[in-house]
Amino acid sequence: MYQPVLISSGLVGWQFLQRTYDQQLATFSQSAQVKRDTDHFLEKIGSITTAEELVSDRQVLTVALGAFGLSDDINNTFFIQKMLDEGTTASDSLANRFSDSRYRDFSEAFGLGPNEVRGSLFSEFGPDIVRKFEANSFEVAAGNQDESMRIALYAERTVPDVVQGDGSDASKWFNIMGQPPLRSLFETALGLPEAFGQVDIDQQLEVFQDRAERILGVSDPAEFANDETLERLITTYFARAQIAEIGGGASGASIALTLLSS
Repeated sequence: MYQPVLISSGLVGWQFLQRTYDQQLATFSQSAQVKRDTDHFLEKIGSITTAEELVSDRQVLTVALGAFGLSDDINNTFFIQKMLDEGTTASDSLANRFSDSRYRDFSEAFGLGPNEVRGSLFSEFGPDIVRKFEANSFEVAAGNQDESMRIALYAERTVPDVVQGDGSDASKWFNIMGQPPLRSLFETALGLPEAFGQVDIDQQLEVFQDRAERILGVSDPAEFANDETLERLITTYFARAQIAEIGGGASGASIALTLLSS
């Protein structure tokens, strides 16, 4: 399988990856294994009408879960079937009980629960799932070389959707905090320790809001849908990640300040 080309870590490597992303993703998507999985998905998804049928076809399930960044659950078929069977219309359904909104998005998209409309009935459903699967799979492949690149790619692709639309500012922050890749990026960019996740959730919200305004100049999370604001967030993420990698000494701080002012 084609492996993403990463010339360097940090901001330099990220800028190269951005410049070459479209070409690299196209090449990656034509890799034999990716093509086999996506072609099989497009061929079969229209005839799948139940959660049991979906989880019984491993290739279809691979693409379905991969499209939402949930590939780690590929062997949890009972769990996935229950999530799809229950759907998202009931507030106490399994998918709605997770803080990670990717599970809700996954179940809602396939529409196999009570009083839901199957996603596969819409002509663009299959191709849209395939595009998401290809992007997520590329991100995972990049992350196998440099985890920070995977997190930044995921954020660049998904943050605008997470912060736009209906819902309060608080609910948008909770959506960010509930998705592990986004939480990792924001915690690093905002200078928060890993143990911060153990703090009371309402206190976490206050700190996220306060630090985002103080460090990034953002009070409304919807502002991250703006390209310049999102770029500032990701640049800050790489700068602070580099400080942590170097050890936070004077040289690390100097490099970070240079990156942030460029």
